[in-house]
Amino acid sequence: MIKVLVVDDSALVRKLLTEELSRYSDIEVVGGAIDPYVARDKIVRLKPDVITLDLEMPRMDGLSFLSKLMKYHPLPVVVVSSLTPSNSQNAIRALELGAVEVICKPGSSLSAPDISQSLVKAIRAASRAKVARVIEEVPGKEQNNQGYHIPLKTTHKVIAIGASTGGTIAIEKLLIEMPLNIPGILVVQHMPEYFTASFASRLDTICKIEVREAKDGDTVVPGLALIAPGGRHMLLERSGAFYQVRIKGGPMVHHQRPSVDVLFHSVAKQAGANAMGVLLTGMGSDGAEGLLAMKQSKAYTIAQDEVSSVVYGMPGEAVKLGAACDVLPLAEISGRIVKRLSGEEKNKESRE
Repeated sequence: MIKVLVVDDSALVRKLLTEELSRYSDIEVVGGAIDPYVARDKIVRLKPDVITLDLEMPRMDGLSFLSKLMKYHPLPVVVVSSLTPSNSQNAIRALELGAVEVICKPGSSLSAPDISQSLVKAIRAASRAKVARVIEEVPGKEQNNQGYHIPLKTTHKVIAIGASTGGTIAIEKLLIEMPLNIPGILVVQHMPEYFTASFASRLDTICKIEVREAKDGDTVVPGLALIAPGGRHMLLERSGAFYQVRIKGGPMVHHQRPSVDVLFHSVAKQAGANAMGVLLTGMGSDGAEGLLAMKQSKAYTIAQDEVSSVVYGMPGEAVKLGAACDVLPLAEISGRIVKRLSGEEKNKESRE
């Protein structure tokens, strides 16, 4: 049984979330809190497994509370935020501070049943997550702008990356180490609509390469990472001698849109051996079959290892399928990509 504490200053939202969560036999809402001070006392008394957290509350805002919580009493936190530009930026900041997931708050355009499935999935993922303290800030471009280039065997490559729970920090750690002439990168991170633009903007301020939310028809070029927009699938297409992305609607795949599998299957078909695939931390199995398709098309593939994953769902499923040429700790993935692109290391079979 997953014990949940709902922290929100709105009595209506607390009631709605409690009612929705109570429909699931594996989840028990053990209490609600109107602000962080009440939440602090209830955490000690009720010992919840997961906290849902609003970011806009009286007496102490959600980000300040989250920062203190992750420093002194780390717990899995799911942020429940409304869809506004400022809140999307705060939601990205919450993920940097250690929140496991961010989902949309029920409001004028979304009802509690609309978000129920996403919320339950997030809580289940959070209950399995390895929560760690965020110790230091990552230097931004203005502090460390000395990018570098690497000798490339070919520039006609594509790197596809997929992630879910815990993926925002993992993607940040990968992209921040990429050289200026890295082949074009395509990223699918499971994240609500409107939040991906803030995520891309945040990455662009701290990475040497350019990072932005993808638009339909964008050309895949070296030194650029494109983030799939929330609520839309991203696919790779070939246009003459160049690659470009297509941004489309369509049904969810593995309950996700964007889906990692949709991207990976398109990359396997369009780029084949000219691609690299990386599957990072996340709950579920999205991306596992797509990574296998990439490997079968002669692409080099990596799955993040269990120790460094917040949730070893997606990469673990890929390993089970034999989809990974290598299974690596997060800290080694960017270096391995660079070595292979510069011809320092040859393809290997999976170490698993």
